[in-house]
Amino acid sequence: MRSKPEQVFVMDHRVSHRFLASLLALSFLCTAVLAEAQELPGAGPKDRTVARLIARLMPEYHVSGSELDDSISKRALDLYLDQFDPLKLYFRQSDVDEFRQYSTQIDDMVREGDLSLAYKIFGRFNQRVSERVEVAMKLLKENIDFNKEEVLIIDPEKTTYAKTDQEADERWRRQIKYALLDLKDDDKTGEEALDLLRRRYSRYARRWKSTDSDDLLEMYLTAVTMGYDPHSTYMSPSTYHDFQISMNLELEGIGAALREKDGNTVVMDVIPGGAADQDGKLKPDDVIIMVGQGEEGEMVDIVEMPLKDVVDLIRGNAGTTVRLGVKVGGKGTMETYKITRAKVELEESAARGKVIEHNAPDGTTKKIGFINLPSFYMDMEAARLQRADFRSSTRDVRRILADFRRQGVEGVVLDLSRNGGGSLTEAINLTGLFINRGPVVQVKDSDGQVTQYADEESGTDWNGPLVVLTSKFSASASEIFAGAIKDYGRGIIVGDPATHGKGTVQTLMDVGQRIFSVQRKQYGALKVTLQQFYLPDGRSTQREGVAADLVLPSLTQKMDVAESDLKYALESDQVSAAPHDVYGMVPANLLAQLRSSSAKRVENNQEFVDLIRRVNLYVKQKEENSVPLKEDEFFARRKELDAQKEDEEKELEQEVNEKKVFADTFYNKEVLSITAEYIQGLREQNLAQAG
Repeated sequence: MRSKPEQVFVMDHRVSHRFLASLLALSFLCTAVLAEAQELPGAGPKDRTVARLIARLMPEYHVSGSELDDSISKRALDLYLDQFDPLKLYFRQSDVDEFRQYSTQIDDMVREGDLSLAYKIFGRFNQRVSERVEVAMKLLKENIDFNKEEVLIIDPEKTTYAKTDQEADERWRRQIKYALLDLKDDDKTGEEALDLLRRRYSRYARRWKSTDSDDLLEMYLTAVTMGYDPHSTYMSPSTYHDFQISMNLELEGIGAALREKDGNTVVMDVIPGGAADQDGKLKPDDVIIMVGQGEEGEMVDIVEMPLKDVVDLIRGNAGTTVRLGVKVGGKGTMETYKITRAKVELEESAARGKVIEHNAPDGTTKKIGFINLPSFYMDMEAARLQRADFRSSTRDVRRILADFRRQGVEGVVLDLSRNGGGSLTEAINLTGLFINRGPVVQVKDSDGQVTQYADEESGTDWNGPLVVLTSKFSASASEIFAGAIKDYGRGIIVGDPATHGKGTVQTLMDVGQRIFSVQRKQYGALKVTLQQFYLPDGRSTQREGVAADLVLPSLTQKMDVAESDLKYALESDQVSAAPHDVYGMVPANLLAQLRSSSAKRVENNQEFVDLIRRVNLYVKQKEENSVPLKEDEFFARRKELDAQKEDEEKELEQEVNEKKVFADTFYNKEVLSITAEYIQGLREQNLAQAG
């Protein structure tokens, strides 16, 4: 057993996407478009060498220990095709049938450095895009009947590739009709909408004309590596260079992690303490469709624009202004958010606490300490230099807990609902503030060896009632903490049904260094998943996350933002349990009582009733496979979406106007009510006192 991990770094779901924005521009490349095909010369010796090396490194280092085989080969083909044509608008069924003849050969081809299939598919794609764009331009000149009763299939899983020219043309006619209705809803005139679509297609041509052999190698090898799991990727030399820049500039800009999905720029996460977080409007799942510079700069349409280019438009010097045209949750009319770029200030992303005197359901007043912890952080440079005053999440929370004790708090709530992870060492150390000592996390590597990491420091900083608040955005290191608290029976977990479910660790390998034993950046880099996390009881947090003891209604639990929503996410498994103490501070009868009482309060709280209504509407809309293209039906549906968005914005405005350490919302008030009842229940059973 080890007291702390040595050279183990957690690349959590938020941090990795933030750092790898450039990589995601290609690994999530999804739309398509080229007015005329570009001929690439084919793979060179360097490309073939890189392919052979990736084929060797993946089985050697990936945590699954799986060989590069026919199963990975089939996945790779599907992923590669999806990068070009996820909506099945360009390839013909005959094209895909032809490509599937190679579905079990990609593994052998990559091992031999044979990249001919990558170029074959890309060439065919260019041909089909030229045909489709020509048709689209013709359709834009025709009169469109907006009173015709018809729908557009929007779920790629519910459609197939076109088999004939007529079928392809009809699909594009409906696609253009939808785009025109959508633009009309954004107050564009008919001619403005047509002009905007023409410019989009012109941009398509420029986009794919800039594709080079490095781009194609990245797309193809990333399809192979993501056949293992969604976090293993290959970076081309240019992407690797951008990655290193982003490492240095990671905290400057608007502070949002973005990805490309179906031609749209989607917000994956808003970084605590960043400019967007301070503004308070931009949220995960929002879609950015336009970007403008300064107060008056032209709003540039970014639909179908490569993520690299979008990032360049949004990123800028601290103190400057960027305007974002946003569709909340990807639906409804466009809203314009004006954000002043800034650096993330440590004080805004650090742990902060507040003592709240809460009127408990039983009529008493309970003094509750609330800690907001957005990430697990440590000033590694100061720690390396052994400075006595270096900052860390554990040190800051320890200081807050000492203040809580001085003020006589009776229970503590630790809010990890927006915590995407961070330092694994800090997750272990922070757990040690609430347990005496013992294993906190187990880590398995590619050869199946399991290592335990423990808190070895005796004593606690808080041994009283503890509530951990989580959500579907609580990931990685925060799941390790919450899972250990749950396994030790040290406190209760409240929030979404389960946390994010990312239970893996990635490492970055310089490919040139692997080939030549010296750093050669021009060969790119491989990010590979090499370890998996397990809780003290032996359960993995992968996919399943950490289950809440008490679930509250929320919109986040219905969003497709968890690890299990990613394609080919690793399965969860189990290792042997590590012996540890069980504190018995979550007795079954008390937990049942807490659940029953909370359910009654939620049922009788009009704000929760309204939230549940909005959640049900969101689920209904999310599950729709098609949208109406008859104008009155289209706008009736849009009106319903806008009404829901207005309700959510009112709720958001209330939250934004509160102090960030604790938002005095109906949701958080219920968390405090649960905590107060938990405090009283433990007292009645003589299980815990504050201290």
